Amino acid sequence: MWSSREAFENDFCPVQDDLLGQMYRANENGLPLLVESVSSDVRAMLALFCYRRSHLHSLALSIAASCDERDLVQIGGRVGSALYALSRSAPAQRAHPSSGGRKAVTLSTKPLSTLAPLEDIDDDDDDTPVELVPRETVMA
Repeated sequence: MWSSREAFENDFCPVQDDLLGQMYRANENGLPLLVESVSSDVRAMLALFCYRRSHLHSLALSIAASCDERDLVQIGGRVGSALYALSRSAPAQRAHPSSGGRKAVTLSTKPLSTLAPLEDIDDDDDDTPVELVPRETVMA
């Protein structure tokens, strides 16, 4: 097991991937049982780890709600303090990811760029030769 400072600085997940996946997929009734299965310092590291990932913000707030302010501040400093405050305010906004609280992804339906229409040149009507201009001259 690594120290809390190493986990925070190196951005390691403090729990196994399986447990993190179970927490992510857990409903609001099962999540507290999973969160309580880890120690308080690891719980604080996990809350900070999740908070640094936008798709895990709501999970981070749920985990931080079960942490002591002292643990979050000791491991995360100002970020830990802010996370503690956020986890205690506006619980209605803390929808769990599996409950449909995800932001919708929208894609543009407009073309990325508009090209000017090409004009057809009739070569049969005009016998004047076309003079080619080097690209460097055109760009200048």
